[in-house]
Amino acid sequence: MKALVQDLQLKGLQRRMDKIQTPVAAVVIMACNRADYLERTIKSILKYQNAVASKYPLFVSQDGSDPQVREKALSYDQLTHMQHLDSKPVQTERPGELIAYYKIAHDMEIAPDFFDYFEAAAALMEKDKTIMAVSSWNDNGQKQFVHDPEILYRSDFFPGLGWMLTKSTWNELSPKWPKAYWDDWLRLQENHKGRQFIRPEVCRTYNFGEHVDWKSKDLSYLMEDEYIKHFAEILKNAKPINGADAVLKASNVQGDVRVHYKDQPDFERIARQFGVFQEWKDGVPRTAYKGVVVFRYPPPRRVFLVGPKSFELLGIKSV
Repeated sequence: MKALVQDLQLKGLQRRMDKIQTPVAAVVIMACNRADYLERTIKSILKYQNAVASKYPLFVSQDGSDPQVREKALSYDQLTHMQHLDSKPVQTERPGELIAYYKIAHDMEIAPDFFDYFEAAAALMEKDKTIMAVSSWNDNGQKQFVHDPEILYRSDFFPGLGWMLTKSTWNELSPKWPKAYWDDWLRLQENHKGRQFIRPEVCRTYNFGEHVDWKSKDLSYLMEDEYIKHFAEILKNAKPINGADAVLKASNVQGDVRVHYKDQPDFERIARQFGVFQEWKDGVPRTAYKGVVVFRYPPPRRVFLVGPKSFELLGIKSV
């Protein structure tokens, strides 16, 4: 371990890694200056991580020198603490090879099926190289916009807030990793290069009361070639809504609906009516796949906000 990383005892790390037989991902909590948030996140993770600790070794990566954050991280024997005091990339040498790195913000809590979710997703990522990262977060994941905890979506917008990527992708990105705002940095086309992301309908960062047995689920529909056909089919079956008062019209229709927008201002106007995120980044609305943003309103009805080129991108001729 290079000198820029303090408080990381190489021998201790060696012993921790020696105990790991079949790792799925290194769990990295990124922290800076909020010791209280860090403690809440650590406790939430340890509640479900202890049973699978050999698969998910836990690390706290601290940026800066806040003494309370350092003290809090070092008070837990179940994790390894790393402290970064300059902007140079951290170099580590570890025995064995972890399949993926999983990163968590220090103000998060996790759902009971959190680790099962990522283990199932890791197998998917190994098969489909067009998936850049898997996230446990949905920007439009508030309870009034979701219904089915077993549904996952592909997205062209990096969700952030609890995510996993493969070691090969990390090796590609880490030399140019930014000092700050890395979530927005990952949303730039020049960095994700057209690769996509997996996100849940119901966030796996909070306990909404239902544990999904992810290992028993068939996630093959999320493979790129299958998903575009799957998504196009459910979109075609949604009833189109035109004109003003989209919210009122959607509420009076049985089944799924779709609302077409002309451009970014038009999307923002419609999204504002429903109360979902209006933000775009590098030409992509939050949560969008092929320009389509999907949410429930009211549940279980799905609402699709459809871009001007979405049908073309999805191979939909006419409906």
